[in-house]
Amino acid sequence: MSRIAVNPTRMELRRLKDRLKTAQRGHKLLKDKSDEMVRRFLSFVRENKRLREEIESDLASAMKSFMLAKAVMSGEELKQTLCLPARAASVTTGVENVMGVEVPTVSVKASGDADALPYALTSASSDLDTAVRKINLLMEKLLKLAEVEKTCDMLADEIERNRRRVNALEYVMIPELNETIKYIMMKLDENERGSLVRLMKVKSMMEQQEQ
Repeated sequence: MSRIAVNPTRMELRRLKDRLKTAQRGHKLLKDKSDEMVRRFLSFVRENKRLREEIESDLASAMKSFMLAKAVMSGEELKQTLCLPARAASVTTGVENVMGVEVPTVSVKASGDADALPYALTSASSDLDTAVRKINLLMEKLLKLAEVEKTCDMLADEIERNRRRVNALEYVMIPELNETIKYIMMKLDENERGSLVRLMKVKSMMEQQEQ
């Protein structure tokens, strides 16, 4: 296993032990953050799935009503009937912090009644009325789906980046620090044994000289 190229001194040993503690603490924090982020991500994924299924079902129903209306009305009649908007809407965007990630928020405020129609009831079929009302109700859900999908994408990117940091600490930095600390401790022990042997030799020589 690789180790860091350092001088085997006690000062360096103390510095590396401090780095190891910091790395281990950082690894734990990042791991906990990653677990919580995955949990939040899965909740957004479930919300995304629910919204998409609802929208697809509502959109299919609205298109069915529109096709029935198209069967009894000419193309020119449909164009004239739908040329004016039913109501105005304003969209407000912002950001929200989710586990350190700034994700977008979208809110819509529409004026008037959701059941309001931009044409006289006598000028169109009831199927067209149903289709227009269903499409009006879809606007808020579509914006919410866009918000949730973008949040999922941004969280997925952050989870991947966080996973790389955790792996770098767990499989590279912490093992290198442990290996380097072992190496320095081994060298210091060797130096201590060498010093002890020299002291014993010096003591033996002095005793011989005294005799």
